[in-house]
Amino acid sequence: MPAILRLLTLLTVLLAAAPATAATLAISCGAVGKELAQCRIGAEVWAARTGNSVKVVSTPNSATERLALYQQLLAARSPDIDVLQIDVIWPGILAPHLRDLSHDLADAAKDHFPASIANNTVGGRLVALPWFIDAGLLYYRRDLLEKHGVAVPRTWAELTAAAEKIQAAERAAGQAKKMWGFVWQGRAYEGLTCDALEWVASHGGGSVVEPDGTVSIDNPRAARALETAASWVGTISPPGVVTYAEEEARGLFQSGHAVFMRNWPYAWALAQGDGSPVRGRVGVAALPRGADGTSAATLGGWQLAVSKHSRHPELAADLVRHLTGAAEQKRRAIAASTNPTRPALYDDAKIIAANPFMARLRATFEAATPRPSTITGRRYDRVSTEFFTAVHAVLSGERPAEAALAALARKLKRIKRRGW
Repeated sequence: MPAILRLLTLLTVLLAAAPATAATLAISCGAVGKELAQCRIGAEVWAARTGNSVKVVSTPNSATERLALYQQLLAARSPDIDVLQIDVIWPGILAPHLRDLSHDLADAAKDHFPASIANNTVGGRLVALPWFIDAGLLYYRRDLLEKHGVAVPRTWAELTAAAEKIQAAERAAGQAKKMWGFVWQGRAYEGLTCDALEWVASHGGGSVVEPDGTVSIDNPRAARALETAASWVGTISPPGVVTYAEEEARGLFQSGHAVFMRNWPYAWALAQGDGSPVRGRVGVAALPRGADGTSAATLGGWQLAVSKHSRHPELAADLVRHLTGAAEQKRRAIAASTNPTRPALYDDAKIIAANPFMARLRATFEAATPRPSTITGRRYDRVSTEFFTAVHAVLSGERPAEAALAALARKLKRIKRRGW
């Protein structure tokens, strides 16, 4: 009898410790680089701790396609996804369908970069918590620059000259007939908006739409920036670069067939990974500038938000708390070179050992150039689409830069008249 009582007591304790009804949450994650695997690892840790389960849903790598999917699901009030990985430019667009996390996560919010929290606060509502921050970076083959006596370029003109020199020399040597000088994101999608904003801003050509709402893109410096980029296509960049997103550029660079690459921080861990042909031979620097400008890196990064239509909003908020927490951000920074959104982690020795560029380029991340999503609000998606479409036409040789930007400015002013 005492043994039975002890068994019943133990069973009572176990039942009390377990959740009354275990829930299954769905989180949408990107699949660029190590994103999907790292998301799954973090979610599984939370699931094991709470006794719930998490289904990780892979979404399109293209930010443009992912936003369209989210808008479709949220407009239908679908409860199929509880936690959404959203781009830094989407809080204003998706806010009506996102849960206010001000009460659930107010204590956690204070430990992130204030600018990131401000970016995710719409109409006084904290609609997302920052997961990792991004900024465009210049990757380069350190061994090839040393071999050919070339310094890390500080201007776009220097990059063009260095790429031409090394590309020609490597091809002539017969060791790398497929060598290209520079790869980047040229497909007509949000990634091209990021690249093109860097070109324009670094030439002193403005931010497409300024913080006061002025449409500024139709100017000679912006045109010069796009003309420079168009001159790379088919010379130091493959003709197919106009179809490249992040992974296409990384694939060519990491296979050893490119000297320079513009990409996000995630590419570092992959380039340094086991089996990478360029492991130990890659350097990272700030992006070049125009002759009369300063280096510009587009602000990127991803946030985690809870759908208003979730069946388990409190649990979903707790999953967000875990995934954006200090321990998880540290783990991801070491494993996948994702930049933390918590300032304190930039002093962590293990993070810096795994990602030496994070300490050296911290100012690049903190002073990154934002896209004009705040001022254009719900119209940002339309503004960006018009911008990258016009830029793509220039890169593809369909329209000269001046004509393309003049037409773009007229379209943006019409959108503005309807109200940002």
